[in-house]
Amino acid sequence: MDSQKLKNIMAKNIKKYLELNGKTQTDMAKDLNIPEMTVSNWINAKTYPRPDKIQLMADYFHIRRSDLTEEKDPDNLYSLSNGFEYIPILGEIACGEPIYAEENFQGYRIEPKEYLPSGKLYYLRAKGDSMEPTIPDGSMVLIREQPDVETNEIAAVLLNGDTEATLKRIRKHNGTIILQPDNPKYAPIIVNENNPAKIIGKAIRYTIDL
Repeated sequence: MDSQKLKNIMAKNIKKYLELNGKTQTDMAKDLNIPEMTVSNWINAKTYPRPDKIQLMADYFHIRRSDLTEEKDPDNLYSLSNGFEYIPILGEIACGEPIYAEENFQGYRIEPKEYLPSGKLYYLRAKGDSMEPTIPDGSMVLIREQPDVETNEIAAVLLNGDTEATLKRIRKHNGTIILQPDNPKYAPIIVNENNPAKIIGKAIRYTIDL
């Protein structure tokens, strides 16, 4: 890997962890007693930090050195030493493309590990009122990636031609899958070859930011 590629990876990772921790480059420079121009050069991929400075930043962000030096897959959950995890927030999800494609990401939410289920997790924001009163419009819904759910469970589903996951209750009857809104003013959707759908995860719980 050439030196510029390494600088670009470092720059991207520093910016990511600054944002995740609510810090600016000025904050980090001051906290670590490093000249701000030096930090600026790292963030703009002009120079590469020495090993001791990489360790200093890793300790500052409570992460591993490799979290700064290596290019991470976008589906990684970034573990914190204090028992929390960063869970990705996904926006538009293109049909047929990987769920965790980088362009789907809108940021992260931090959750205590002890309250998280196993498996790959992500958040989707509920749009519209089709699942009210169970899931209010605008809620952040925790999803566990899985290709199927039990009948009567709520799933994140990609509909034909849609670029956003919709949340619907899954009903199964004689081999037929029905996407059932909880809001009675909306009609159920019957999945068939003319109206295909793909389950991408199970809804675990939702939260609302005030």
